[in-house]
Amino acid sequence: MAGASVEYIPADSQVVYTSMCEGDIDLVHEVWQGAFGEAFEKVVAEGCVIDAATHDAKTREEWWYPAYVEEQCPGLPDWQALNKCAEMFSTAETNPKGRFLAGPVDWLKKDAERVEGLEMDFEVVNAGSAAALWAELKSASDRKAPIVLFNWTPNFIEAMYDGKFIEFPEYEEGCKEDPAWGMNEELTHDCGNPKDGYLKIRVNKDFPEKYPTAYKTLQKINFTNLDVAIMAKLVDVDKMETDAAAAKWMADNEDRWKSWL
Repeated sequence: MAGASVEYIPADSQVVYTSMCEGDIDLVHEVWQGAFGEAFEKVVAEGCVIDAATHDAKTREEWWYPAYVEEQCPGLPDWQALNKCAEMFSTAETNPKGRFLAGPVDWLKKDAERVEGLEMDFEVVNAGSAAALWAELKSASDRKAPIVLFNWTPNFIEAMYDGKFIEFPEYEEGCKEDPAWGMNEELTHDCGNPKDGYLKIRVNKDFPEKYPTAYKTLQKINFTNLDVAIMAKLVDVDKMETDAAAAKWMADNEDRWKSWL
């Protein structure tokens, strides 16, 4: 937008922070608190990554079910009610335990730790991609079959399916680090994810000095929940290539991005 050249580098979610600290990656424009907050905050504390800006968008990443499941499992969205119905969600690979369909392994969700911490009768099965999650959701919804899977907001899914997030014990900072926190005094992760999580922009520590104009622009970029949902829909529902989706969003929001410059 501002005349700077940008090279897009694919990065695994588990190594991107190391790459930033080593100077191989300059910036990441969306840090979701639920998925990446723990690793992100660690490198910020180490001083090799800078917390550059926070979007207006509020995020939530959690276990989710389509609305019809409430008729099959009374007491939802309470997590203890879900656990009582665990066998209803079982598959051939998890029987007699219920299956929780999680996102790809590299999304770093710590679902297995939660299952253990809350002593749930579920087994975590990781989908290979977001597309695999939505394919399973569509298949189950068409059959009105019980399913509980990973979902997030902002996302286009909430415009296509009626459903709710599971309500786990409220998230607090001590949950993920202090075994004494919460109902399980021996294990961590006995809570849900943040309900109003942040969506941030991060840069490596040398970025402001190397690219001062770009850094000033980055600090003004600000997406809302609706922005993110629309962007996701263009690619995942309308099947646009990412370049075409970006061009459409920019054409539809010219006043917004020009103000960032």
